[in-house]
Amino acid sequence: MQLAADPVGFASDPWWLILFKAVLVFAFCVVMTLFAIWWERKVVAWMQMRIGPKHVGPQGLLQSLADGVKLAFKEDIIVKAADKPVYILAPVVAMVPAFMAFAVIPMGGEVSMFGHQTHLQLTDLPVGVLYILATASVGIYGIVLAGWSSGSTYPLLGSLRSTAQMISYEVAMGLSFAGVFLYSGSMSTSEIVQSQHQTWYAVLLPVSFVIYVIAMIGETNRAPFDLPEAEGELVGGFHTEYSSLKFALFFLAEYVNMVVVSSLATTLFLGGYHAPPPITAVWEGANSGWWTLLWYFLKVQLFLFLFIWLRGTLPRLRYDQFMRLGWKVLIPTSLVWLMLVATVRALKNEGYDYRNIVLGIAGAIIVLLVLSVLWDMVRGADDDEEKPEPLPGTPGAAVPFDPMAGGFPVPPLPGQELPPVPRRNIRRATVSVGGGSSESPDDGQSPASAPSPANPTDKEV
Repeated sequence: MQLAADPVGFASDPWWLILFKAVLVFAFCVVMTLFAIWWERKVVAWMQMRIGPKHVGPQGLLQSLADGVKLAFKEDIIVKAADKPVYILAPVVAMVPAFMAFAVIPMGGEVSMFGHQTHLQLTDLPVGVLYILATASVGIYGIVLAGWSSGSTYPLLGSLRSTAQMISYEVAMGLSFAGVFLYSGSMSTSEIVQSQHQTWYAVLLPVSFVIYVIAMIGETNRAPFDLPEAEGELVGGFHTEYSSLKFALFFLAEYVNMVVVSSLATTLFLGGYHAPPPITAVWEGANSGWWTLLWYFLKVQLFLFLFIWLRGTLPRLRYDQFMRLGWKVLIPTSLVWLMLVATVRALKNEGYDYRNIVLGIAGAIIVLLVLSVLWDMVRGADDDEEKPEPLPGTPGAAVPFDPMAGGFPVPPLPGQELPPVPRRNIRRATVSVGGGSSESPDDGQSPASAPSPANPTDKEV
């Protein structure tokens, strides 16, 4: 693997041009955040047969800006139990790494800017992808510090959930990158884009692409993986005790992170700023000049639409289901796929025919599938011979289910049934106009069949 010191010649840019591009990157992130919030409201409204924002600006385009200004002027409340310095610093720690990750994202090819030829990328590093992973890991500290410094239980639980998500899903994300590194021979984002000039890695490495898409949704705490801020059990999660501009910074960090992971997916798997192959086949200048910025923007919007679509479609997972998906599905699948990719690359470098390699691997996979089916059949036969005792409360069980058996109430497991609740005959008395009383039972009995009171001379009011 080659690590070039200056992959595309950024050292020739004057300092004022670098500063100008840094301002452009910052403005792009802020504008994309405002646009993503508006677009999310519009798409979800369309999916739910609503209108969405439409009054502030044309088609409601300025609604996100109005909400940001409103948040900035709201009362800034700091709870008494909070650790004030850390409480104030946490939103900044969550936001700054999201902007820093954009330093190595190639947003376009070489263009002319103020008479200088420069790339639409702030800078590049020989290990640019690892730099993005490092900044994403630092951003989690903002969420952890926010939950810890709030002095409340629910924010602390939300921050711990976010930490566990980062640990589990960043492993799968890093393993999905390894196949790209093997094919491109570099960790530089610009060189990875150049290596996809002919074929995108989403086609060559489909399993890595799918694993990364799932991992990036879990990494950004977005639905259906938004467990750190699940309002059903954590009120609002790690930002429950935040308000005003500090809450807006968390909001900004979340949407900028969405743009970052979408840009990284575009860079690593969808050819970066290169135009789709059908367009390049009929238009030679599609990959030159400012047109490259358009292709990059459209691909990022495709991933943002995926984020919004999933939020409006899928329900939130339980936390145990979410962690099981990361540790028992994504990570083992990533390891097996990485071994296959490394084997194919090694055999191809040794001079073996690509067709024979594919046939050999396909045959091995088929053999494994057949063995797994046979193993399941054998296990199923053993399970039929040794059936476990049914749970209490299930059909065929000798002992009924007692929800208070352990000293505190527990819900029934699937298949168990709660015992019937005994009903009491509660009589209600109504006062008549003349001062008398008439009794009407609420159990469906008629007044004639209702039991008489213990003392018929007493009036019940």
